[in-house]
Amino acid sequence: MAVAGRGSRFRLTLEAVFREERGLLLAALVRRFGDLDLAEEVTSEAIEAALVHWPAEGVPPKPGAWLMTTARRKAVDRLRRDQAYAARLAVLQVEAERPAPAPLVDGGLPDERLQLFFTCAHPALPAEDRAALTLRCLAGLTTAEVARAFLVPSATMGKRIVRAKNRIRTLRIPFRVPDAGELPGRLPGVLQVVYSIFTEGYAASSGPDLQRLDLAEEAIRLARILRRLLPGEREVAGLLALMLLIHARHSARTGPHGDLVLLDDQDRARWDRSMISEGTELVVAALTGGPPGWYGVQAAIAALHDEAPDVASTDWPQIVALYDVLHGLAPSPVVELNRAVAVAMRDGPAAGLALLEGLAHEPRLSGYSPFPAARGDLLSRLGRHVEAAEAYREALALAGTEPERVHLRGRLGEVAREER
Repeated sequence: MAVAGRGSRFRLTLEAVFREERGLLLAALVRRFGDLDLAEEVTSEAIEAALVHWPAEGVPPKPGAWLMTTARRKAVDRLRRDQAYAARLAVLQVEAERPAPAPLVDGGLPDERLQLFFTCAHPALPAEDRAALTLRCLAGLTTAEVARAFLVPSATMGKRIVRAKNRIRTLRIPFRVPDAGELPGRLPGVLQVVYSIFTEGYAASSGPDLQRLDLAEEAIRLARILRRLLPGEREVAGLLALMLLIHARHSARTGPHGDLVLLDDQDRARWDRSMISEGTELVVAALTGGPPGWYGVQAAIAALHDEAPDVASTDWPQIVALYDVLHGLAPSPVVELNRAVAVAMRDGPAAGLALLEGLAHEPRLSGYSPFPAARGDLLSRLGRHVEAAEAYREALALAGTEPERVHLRGRLGEVAREER
């Protein structure tokens, strides 16, 4: 049993190392060799080699350096023996001899993943395709996790990623950091990618844990870099504010055994007040000096939640008004869902439920567990326990993480007892 336990812990250690290093490794290889497919293949081969050598030899002191050395050797071997890749190497040499573009900002981008995020935000790719490609290949999310971010089936997202890769290959889009003049057009796509990484960290799409703190903290780290480099971009301030204000609650979102704790029941004394203070200051910067942006408005909503002493004291009329602004900026079914929940808090469950029923045939919500979960809550509050139970069963079937399933099973049991 002890041996099995050590083996399990070692596997977890390897998974943590690979999760941490994969994005850095892939970004560096794409920049070095200029070929995403080659970089992905040799990254996978380096990880496979580690799975052979590390259990016997131990994890090296610098696992990232070990993986990089192994991947580079495999890439060079591939280029030497494969004529197609050899031709690609010749193109890379031509690219390398071209004059370097003007830097994005003084000092450039100090993080290779951010460099590649900007690289993949190329205008020749449709916006959703480039975001999907970046999340899958450079941010390290699975195809299913990327699909959840866009509210589409995994098969659809897989085709989208393949299409983006093919377009890069066909158009011979170079993997280079854009110059200063290209930055404004690419920044929104980069912000979308960083926020999608955070969202997967805040609410994991699958697995045993509700949160993936490593992803959430990585997204915040990247946003801090963007904030330092681009202090005049208000939506960068808004994104960082939004993530800080949400992440400030992370320790109160789960119980001692990792179970889900809803906002209504959270111990607000456990919220990170320094993080809330920083986020609130950034909200002011995000909403000052021009029309409000999507991230700034979202951050303002999060600030209202964080500043309230309890759920009953929350400024729900202001939150509804901010959701109205958000809907005008970028309409989406998730925004409408969240607005309906806020209306229920302001005007009562019947008013919120009426809005939710209007979203019942929205295809992008058909596989989204929070939608039937919200319906179940409002139906339960109205005493319609049979319908609430049906909604909770639907949410349970769609839930991706075990803490969500445990919570929904508990709610289902509660309404079932009320039926009797």
